[in-house]
Amino acid sequence: MLFYQMHELGRAWMKPWTLLADATARAYAPGGTWLSQLAGADQVAAANELLYRIGKDYEKPDFDIHSVDHNDRTYPVVQLDALELPFCKLLRFKRYTDDPAHLEVIRAQPRVLVVAPLSGHHATLLRDTVRTLLRDHKVYITDWVDARMVPTESGGFSLDDYVAYIETFIRHIGAEDLHVISVCQPTVPVLAAVSLMAARGEPTPRSLVMMGGPIDTRQSPTAVNNLATEKPLSWFQHNVIHPVPMNYPGRGRLVYPGFLQHMGFMAMNPERHLESHRAFYENLIKGDLEDAQAHRRFYDEYNAVLDMPAEYYLDTIRVVFQQHLLPRGRWVVAGEPVDPSRIAGTALLTIEGELDDISGEGQTRAAHTLCTGIAEADRAHLTVEGAGHYGIFSGRRWRNQVYPQVRDFIAAHSGPAATPRRAAAKKPSPPRKGKRKNS
Repeated sequence: MLFYQMHELGRAWMKPWTLLADATARAYAPGGTWLSQLAGADQVAAANELLYRIGKDYEKPDFDIHSVDHNDRTYPVVQLDALELPFCKLLRFKRYTDDPAHLEVIRAQPRVLVVAPLSGHHATLLRDTVRTLLRDHKVYITDWVDARMVPTESGGFSLDDYVAYIETFIRHIGAEDLHVISVCQPTVPVLAAVSLMAARGEPTPRSLVMMGGPIDTRQSPTAVNNLATEKPLSWFQHNVIHPVPMNYPGRGRLVYPGFLQHMGFMAMNPERHLESHRAFYENLIKGDLEDAQAHRRFYDEYNAVLDMPAEYYLDTIRVVFQQHLLPRGRWVVAGEPVDPSRIAGTALLTIEGELDDISGEGQTRAAHTLCTGIAEADRAHLTVEGAGHYGIFSGRRWRNQVYPQVRDFIAAHSGPAATPRRAAAKKPSPPRKGKRKNS
């Protein structure tokens, strides 16, 4: 139970050395002090910056989205807090224009809720997803709070609570003209939330876009899936759950610490990370500042992790990876059975990466087997050739291959609220030029 505290002590012990390494790197770097003129200064600077970046603390990055360019126009963007709950903020990215005609276009565009994963990294991992969606949509995103920052008096947070949060966000935005995009882990609680809302007769979103998620991990199990099944739930309870130390607002809260998750991330591809750090060192010496900066940007995001509430983490291991309750039709949330076949008025698009080593082939597509109430014409599936897990929602493949199909699918299922569509649905219309909005 002292493991987290020992980690914090080690971090505190390392801090002076990392600060010294940072100061030394700056002094010996080109344009630093007179030391930068000495022979071998570039190697000293590079080695110390590498040491600093390995040992430093990585804080939550900013979304840093202040404008969006589309069709030769630039729209200022402001990040707003739309709703704040103890374990999550609902953020809105709102675009502005002083052109009345373009303002009308923006106002007419559909709303999109991006449900970010609560699986170790911050929601800023979806920065590219949000920035791209802002071309043609009003965009909201779930920004999950680091559990160590949530005081214990706020209570616990389970997978059932996650489902309830998604329902709250959908109601807050308004389901009638809303499209929900879930990336990775949240595909499961999002499908549960919409299933429960449909069963109660509540309005449901116009479409669901599910990307690389573990709907049914019995399909093409990956190393990540196997890790969750090779040990009993009690092993996770006793070995990876720790209380938050006294120096945080959530002191005493049981969590799955972010640093353990980060160690798992690194252990999955140690050779790749070692090679990346070696290349960073060499790029600094060669003066290849562009590649060096790309390395900094990637690891500033990759190394910034958060703690997950223990209840939620253990629920996910049990419900999603060990007992497969959703695809087996055995999942009950807060006393209500989760039945995806009750969803009827919501279109469904599933997306998988051909080379995804986190959510294997067929795991996301399994949603179609469960959502039998959705008309065939309102369904679609996309497998992105050559794409890994991150490539389906970030980077060149996302922007050039995936996003156009997501945009067109949303456009085809937007418009005035309708009753559940069980018969033929209208075919996707070609993308309309000048589609920008005030999101």
